[in-house]
Order: sequence, then structure tokens, then C-alpha cells
Amino acid sequence: MARYTDAVCRRCRREGLKLFLKGDRCYSDKCSFERRAFAPGQHGQARFRKQSDYAVQLREKQKVKSMYGMLEGQFRQTFQTAERQKGVTGENLLILLERRLDNAVFRMGFASSRNQARQLVRHKHVIVNGKKVDIASFLVSEGDEIAIKEKSRANTLINENLEAVERRGIPSWIELNKDGYKATVKALPNREELTMPIQEQLIVELYSK
Repeated sequence: MARYTDAVCRRCRREGLKLFLKGDRCYSDKCSFERRAFAPGQHGQARFRKQSDYAVQLREKQKVKSMYGMLEGQFRQTFQTAERQKGVTGENLLILLERRLDNAVFRMGFASSRNQARQLVRHKHVIVNGKKVDIASFLVSEGDEIAIKEKSRANTLINENLEAVERRGIPSWIELNKDGYKATVKALPNREELTMPIQEQLIVELYSK
């Protein structure tokens, strides 16, 4: 089965890093990674063994895939797009991932996780420049206005997420109008704004083999 169906907290523990896959739970003392910061399984606490270069590259790719909630085919296709663009392939890849509509909705604070943002997009709660868009992989551009449609603004979940937006923070490339249930893409994201510890060059090396 292609889609991951187990507890997502196991992914954070496997990667040794908080991936913020469970929304508000990740910020609370209920976070599984905070309580058990070691790999899952009966050998999770075993002494660390040196990994091969391939294993390190593979784990980095799996980490970023998990973070953005993508399958291998989608991720590889995004990498190939990044490879065709001018500039540094690794940075192009991360910028393309950040420009995905589900990620933008998450970054704007309308959802507490990328998975929740994906559901909002698929269920047509989100409009882009006045038009409904239900494709999670849609790439936002500079100047785009992303909003919650009028009928969905009474949604309790969306309102709770907006109340907690200050805790999670809004990146500088987004301008949020919380009262208007909308946000504007002021500029395209850049590499310096991505604070998660990602070594994109390892992914480039893996796909270049």
C-alpha cells in the first residue's frame, strides 16, 4: 500500500525530529516525540550504528516527504521540475514544496497541520484569487490572495486555528488578514526562511545516482 496509514508520531521518532504532523498536539506535552525521543520498535533504543552515505541520503528524502505529506511519485515529479529550473536544484525543490497550496494554507494559519490543510483544500473551503481551487499541489504565485470561502468562515476548526496562529508564527512571505479570513503571498519563499533542519543537497545526490 502506497499511503502511510500507521500512527504519524512514529515518523517523527524515526527521523529523530519533530515534523509537526499532528497540529496542536505537537506543541503540547502529549507529543510522543517529547516523551519518547528514540526510534520506534524493539530496537529503537539500541546503540547508534554508522549509516552508509546512501542510507543518510534516503533518510533525508523520507524526512522531507513525510514533512510535506507526499508520495514518492509526487515528490520525484517535483524534484524533476526543480531540476529543469534555473538556479540551485535543492533550493528550487524546497521553494516548490513551500509554494504548494496545502502548505500555504498551513503556513497562513487556517490549518494546524499540512494534512488538515490538504483536507480543507480538497473539500473546497479555499479560494485563490476569487476562484475555488481543490488541488493540493496547486502552486501559489507572488500576489495571489488565498481566502476561506464565505460559507466556511463559521467553521469551528478554522477559527480555533486562527486563534492559535501567533504561537505557530507566520513566515515573512505571507501577509495575513485574520479578520478577513484571507492572506496574500507577498513574495515567493526563499531558502533562508525555512528554519527546519533540511539538507536538500543529500536529496539531490540521491536522485542523481
